[in-house]
Amino acid sequence: MAAKTKIGLREVRALGPGETVYDSVLIGFAARRQRTEAVVYWVRYRTASGRQRWAKIGRHGAPWTPEEAREEAKRVLATVVHGGDPAAEVRELRKAVTVADLCDQYWQDVTSGRLLKRDGRPKKASTLESDIGRIERHIKPLLGRIPVNSLTRADIEEFMHAVAAGKTARREPTGKKRGLSNVRGGKGVATRTLSLLSTILNYGLDRELLAGNPARKVVPFAEGKRERRLSDAEFGALARGLASAAAKRIWPPALAAVRFLALTGWRSSEALGLQWQEVDQGRRTAVLPDTKSGRSVRPLSRAALDVIAEQPRVVGNEFVFPGTLAGRPIGGIRGTWEAVAKAGGLPDDITPHTLRHSFASLAADLGYSEPTIAALVGHKGQSITSRYVHSADKVLLAAADEIARYTLELMGEPPAPAQVVELHRA
Repeated sequence: MAAKTKIGLREVRALGPGETVYDSVLIGFAARRQRTEAVVYWVRYRTASGRQRWAKIGRHGAPWTPEEAREEAKRVLATVVHGGDPAAEVRELRKAVTVADLCDQYWQDVTSGRLLKRDGRPKKASTLESDIGRIERHIKPLLGRIPVNSLTRADIEEFMHAVAAGKTARREPTGKKRGLSNVRGGKGVATRTLSLLSTILNYGLDRELLAGNPARKVVPFAEGKRERRLSDAEFGALARGLASAAAKRIWPPALAAVRFLALTGWRSSEALGLQWQEVDQGRRTAVLPDTKSGRSVRPLSRAALDVIAEQPRVVGNEFVFPGTLAGRPIGGIRGTWEAVAKAGGLPDDITPHTLRHSFASLAADLGYSEPTIAALVGHKGQSITSRYVHSADKVLLAAADEIARYTLELMGEPPAPAQVVELHRA
């Protein structure tokens, strides 16, 4: 007979494969571990006709904790008291819910913060923006009308190949004045959209809206790593493009942001979101509280600090690279980058992300180790220094300076005099 005790985290973690624990506080509430590590919360009840039913609440983890699952079980039992049959309602719902309906339910939960990532954090606004674009531009047009419980692997494979072939590609208004968005297809878009679709189907699976996830066995297109880097000549072209764009009166903070990216290897979103309060010029450090890989401490080269020091402190605007709107950062640098690339004659396959890869590649050329490079650019799994201290290690600062000097040399700018850095004594 299954154990009966108040279900808490300790009881959930102690469950062995196939074991069930019943709650001693709320009759009918239970947790069961599957053959894997997954633990699912259930509630048992009897209908008005006396039939015993089980209603699935959800899998342990974000968002379900023992306390939240118990509260949901209370809600389910309250429905039964008033004559409802939640399990039967779920079965009926499975017959009617379409892929579009499931996407809408998923979107409502993920934007409200109810759905969290595996690390317990909500998705970032930039990720949500990409997700809604893939839902509205690719998933709904091709699969939206299909009931989720009849969706097959063949449907999803056909969907993936259709997106790759550009069936959903088009130009559409952005909502801004004379703004147009170029919706592209391609294998990369298809693979990333397939991944999002699988996440949405897993969401539906947890809520018993479908019996299985047919996307799991679909083999995605192989995505090649982005290995494009600037050549020595292209660094010179970048410098010429920046100078030419400045002469054309392109927004100066946006041009400064591009230069900053070349000297630091940061992500565009990190540079554009940088605030003055996050910069410690004395310690030559920036502390970014919420990056793609979490909190990140970044060493700043003297050249990067020079770019920051040249930016005007705008009253009422906390961003280092202020936008044209009061109190706002630069919304994006796509237009600025296109102007710089065109003026410098850079190829179309070079993007702001290429600057990040180029910085890391130059660091590798200079002989720096992977942990050092990771700490400089904020890769996930970076060195212990960035997790526990508020200022950068002197060795990292020296590395940042050397890479920045090398970058400026390739851009045709005379390097600043070398700085003597005192290293830690053994």
